[in-house]
Amino acid sequence: MVNNKRFSLRNISLFGIINTLILTCLAIITVYPIVYITAVSLSATSEVVQGNITLFPKGFNLDAYAQVLNDDRVPRAYLNTIFYTALGTAINLLLTAVAAYPLARKNFFGRKFFLLAIIMTMFLNPGIIPNYLIVSELGLLDSVWALVLPNAIWTFELLILKSFYENMSESLREAAVVDGASEYRILFQIVLPLSKPALASIGLFYFMGHWNSFFIPLIYLNDANMYPLQVVLRDMLIFSENGSNPSLVDASALAPQAMKNATIVLSMIPVLLIYPFAQKYFAKGVMLGSEKG
Repeated sequence: MVNNKRFSLRNISLFGIINTLILTCLAIITVYPIVYITAVSLSATSEVVQGNITLFPKGFNLDAYAQVLNDDRVPRAYLNTIFYTALGTAINLLLTAVAAYPLARKNFFGRKFFLLAIIMTMFLNPGIIPNYLIVSELGLLDSVWALVLPNAIWTFELLILKSFYENMSESLREAAVVDGASEYRILFQIVLPLSKPALASIGLFYFMGHWNSFFIPLIYLNDANMYPLQVVLRDMLIFSENGSNPSLVDASALAPQAMKNATIVLSMIPVLLIYPFAQKYFAKGVMLGSEKG
């Protein structure tokens, strides 16, 4: 009996060591690229050209950031991206929360049909041209609505929230119905407050999708003043590589690698600031029961 106990403890210790090693390796693989591009963006041009940067910046300077931020398009693009991301994420969360609620109700008429139709959209994408024609016919080109309305609900996130609703205690809704609460009141005053972990999880995915989007704005926006940050940074990277925009980079003064990495770091800053605040909801788990709320 004693031998079995010792064997069990030895296995638990070995399991913990293996997990620690694996997670440490994953952390290094994840963090190292961020540390490296930051170090390159902060290093002297001579050190960057010679390839001497490994982990820490050498010959510290902020010239690459100064060149990027001196472009008048960058502040405007930052404001555009913040506006598009905030509006788009708010619309995504509202519509997803409202649409998932009836789909989670087993007595909802036509539930299976609507679920099948929604799931089919994950496999039957019409493509870029039909989407562009629809947006154009609706008169949404060159407007913020072209960026937020066609992708107002993501199917996978909708299914996640639907599953979360289904795991809530039915007694909560029954008690609310007995008290005379309507379905809207049940949703907004009972269900949504208990769904904060799930909403925070899918909200972060929505946020990342809007913040990193550059292809959709590139298609639907013709006015350069409306471009989001990712499109502007993409143009700056292309110009710095081709040397066709001397106002952004002087090839004799700055290395193209430093410019590229500076633009990447600038685009990552808001995400790095927001993610720690959303992380606590992931720690609680996406599928928390409503009794624990």
